[in-house]
Amino acid sequence: MPTIPAPEADGEFGLIRRHFTRPGHTLPPQAVLGVGDDCALLQPTPGHQLAISCDMLVEGRHFLPDADPATLGHKTLAVNLSDLAAMGARPLGFTLALALPAVDDTWLAGFARGLFALADRHACPLIGGDTTRGPLTLCVTVFGELAPGSALRRDAARAGHDVWLSGRTGEARLALALRAGDDWALAAGLDPAQAGACHRRMDAPEPRLVLGQALAGVAHAGIDVSDGLAGDLGHILTASGVGAELQIDALPVAPALERLTATRRLECLAHGGDDYELLFCAPPEQRARIEAIAAQAGTPVTRIGRITAEPGLRWLDAQGAVQTLPGRGFDHFA
Repeated sequence: MPTIPAPEADGEFGLIRRHFTRPGHTLPPQAVLGVGDDCALLQPTPGHQLAISCDMLVEGRHFLPDADPATLGHKTLAVNLSDLAAMGARPLGFTLALALPAVDDTWLAGFARGLFALADRHACPLIGGDTTRGPLTLCVTVFGELAPGSALRRDAARAGHDVWLSGRTGEARLALALRAGDDWALAAGLDPAQAGACHRRMDAPEPRLVLGQALAGVAHAGIDVSDGLAGDLGHILTASGVGAELQIDALPVAPALERLTATRRLECLAHGGDDYELLFCAPPEQRARIEAIAAQAGTPVTRIGRITAEPGLRWLDAQGAVQTLPGRGFDHFA
């Protein structure tokens, strides 16, 4: 983001008024009071629970300095909505905290445009936040609701449950390698369409809200794949006190990843981050219902393995032999 001096005399409040206040924009009934007061006021549907999540994106760690602002606005909210999807919750609203090195109205206009386009699509209004000067940092807290007892919790996987994955993983990891100029990614020789698809998966993920809400009360455990399929499934296994067996050949593979070596392909599929697909567990008797839900949601799902009583995550080849995976998932402090 360019660091140019802020010419406006009205400072922080002018920035908020120009880019994040929307005169005439109607709030949904659950958002009683939005931007402009000391606190926002939410009125959840009677008998429902609140679901709350917070995510931070930092320049140089989560996105590059030359990231398109509109696309970045989309992703800033999308990664938080994905957390609601992973729990089966419906969005109510979100707050936005921005640290900016300087005020750049052109950049902010693009950022707000991408942010609000996704917010409007999912009826999730901006209801408050804060701004300050500092290294470019974007922090969203999102609020949702769901019926008691219907949440897809990480501690709810049980031995015998199927393990399901929405969409497919790995394309965002390949996009990151392409941008870094890694030899193994460049050697794949992707055509522009394939490379573009990978970059879109990394830059503008689509939160699986429709699927997640439909799975509430049907699936038991769930998580969104943000730091890698293997690592994120590990969170479910640890919280539930169980293990899992995954079938390597069952993992859905994007056309771009077919051009990689088998080792690199599996590394992307198992450890690639920024996919924001849903990984969830459900009893085998729910298979037909889950497939119907996925078809209605327009999001493909694949059964990739099963939960076991024996702890640990085991990857099996087509012959049932345990395989060792290359690489590891994303760690914010690694």
